[in-house]
Amino acid sequence: MITTITLNVSVDKAYHINETVESGKVIRVATCNMTAGGKGLNVSRVIKMCGEDVLATGFVGGHTGALVEDLLQKDEIKSKFVHTKGETRNCINILDQDNVSTEFLEPGAPVSEEEKNLFIKEFNEILDKTNVVTISGSSPQGLDKDIYRVLIDMVKKKGKKVILDTSGELLKEGIKACPTMIKPNSEEMESLLGVGINNREEIINSAIKLHKSGIEIVVVSLGGEGALLVSEDGIYQGKPPKIEAVNTVGCGDSMVAAFAVGFERGYSPVESLKYAVSVSAANALTSSTGSFIKEDAHKIFEDIKIIKI
Repeated sequence: MITTITLNVSVDKAYHINETVESGKVIRVATCNMTAGGKGLNVSRVIKMCGEDVLATGFVGGHTGALVEDLLQKDEIKSKFVHTKGETRNCINILDQDNVSTEFLEPGAPVSEEEKNLFIKEFNEILDKTNVVTISGSSPQGLDKDIYRVLIDMVKKKGKKVILDTSGELLKEGIKACPTMIKPNSEEMESLLGVGINNREEIINSAIKLHKSGIEIVVVSLGGEGALLVSEDGIYQGKPPKIEAVNTVGCGDSMVAAFAVGFERGYSPVESLKYAVSVSAANALTSSTGSFIKEDAHKIFEDIKIIKI
């Protein structure tokens, strides 16, 4: 089983409009899609669509939290959340006529010390039943910046694999525990290493440095050019065919999900890279966040080039 951690859960609303976003005017929404959100729940949906057993955990609260659990149940995703006194947040993504995305992200409600301790207790029990853990996104108020390091240490002590996909201080603290895999972008690597990254060679060298620091697999998204992977097996790029992207929101989460599936199935790093790039690219062909059509992924998979660097 794969377990996903989303400490800062949300209800995600995607508004599609037939114009551009401008301040100071009334904008009519053409369509609205609502999903259980937060990066980890995007990961959960994709894992489920890949055909693997997944359990979603984290914090939810109030009426919005109950809605999250209801939405996950409709997606047939099992969940085991700690319920908080604070209300779960909302996040809004506006897609305009040119498919340009504008996001509004509410902060999460504070989590108490009692709620945090209950989560750690329940997560420790969950670990006995899981093989792979993903930790994604931001954390709500009330939690220390080393929360992900604490959770990664717990996972590793039980001999399980863990993927960390976050940013800022949470990432800096989290990598001290050496997760199995991280997926930073160029800006995040600059912050971690204190260097400027301006070209492909510097991206590769930075990923190598992070790998040598004790992180088994470092994956860097290259946008339309796919992704770079650094592991003890070598350095590889997975390059997808050219596609007409509809919505790139959630592509990174889809990539994390597919790598988790690869770990669960025992794929090699390179096999996981090819699979993850195909799922991520297929996600870009749909308007929904954290969703893909299997037939699209299969077609893309056949045309992905794996380049040894």
